[in-house]
Amino acid sequence: MAKVTWIGQAAVLVEGEKTKFIIDPYITDNPDIQNGLKPEDIDVDYIFVTHGHWDHLGDTIAIAKRTNATVVATFELIVYLQRHGLENVHPMHIGGAHRFSDDLWVKMTIAHHGSAVMNDEEGTVYTGNPCGFVFEIDGKTIYHAGDTGLFMDMQLIGELNKIDLAILPIGDNFTMGPQDGAKAVEFLKPKAVMPIHYLAWDLIKQDPDEFVKLVGNKAEVKIVKPGENLEI
Repeated sequence: MAKVTWIGQAAVLVEGEKTKFIIDPYITDNPDIQNGLKPEDIDVDYIFVTHGHWDHLGDTIAIAKRTNATVVATFELIVYLQRHGLENVHPMHIGGAHRFSDDLWVKMTIAHHGSAVMNDEEGTVYTGNPCGFVFEIDGKTIYHAGDTGLFMDMQLIGELNKIDLAILPIGDNFTMGPQDGAKAVEFLKPKAVMPIHYLAWDLIKQDPDEFVKLVGNKAEVKIVKPGENLEI
C-alpha cells in the first residue's frame, strides 16, 4: 500500500512502507498550499523532476541539499542541477527504466511540453525534454504524466503497465484540459485517476466535477484537495 498526497500544482508526495519520494516539489509561493507547508517540512529519499519550469523544479535544490535525497531527472536537467551544487543525482532519459531499490522501480516516459529553466540570474537555460514517470512501489503502479498534452503513446503506457493510479494535469492552456484528460484515461485504462494542475491560477482553473462526468465509468476519479491524500 502507498499513500499519495497532492501537495499542489504538480507536486505529489508518495510514501511507501520503506521509501518516500516527491515529484515536482514546488512549495515556496505555491498558491495551492494553504496549510503552511514549507520546503523544510519535506523529508524524502528521492526527488523526481519532470521538467525545468519553475513551478515544477521548485524547491528541488534546497530540499536535496538538506536531505541528501537522490534527484532523478533527464540527463540535461541533471547537468544543470550539478552546476548548482547537487551531487546525489541520477540521470535518466525517455524510455529508460531503473530499479532504485527492492521496492521502487521507475520508467521515464515522454511528455509534450517544454523544459527550460528560466530565472533572472541565468535567463533561459534549455534542459532537454520534459518527461513523465511510471513508478512501481510496494506492488502498486503510479503514472505521473508531468505537464503534457494528450498523445497516442499513452495507449502503449496503458498496455505495458497495469496502472493503479494515473496522475494527470487537466488545467488546459498549458497542458491537457478536462476533455483531453478524459481521453487520456481511456488510453491509459487505470484503475483510478487523480487530476492535478488545475487550481493555482485563474488561467488554469477547472471544475474537477466536469472531469468526473467526462471520465464516466472509464476509471474511478479521486478528487482530493491540496494537502489531502489517498491510499492505493
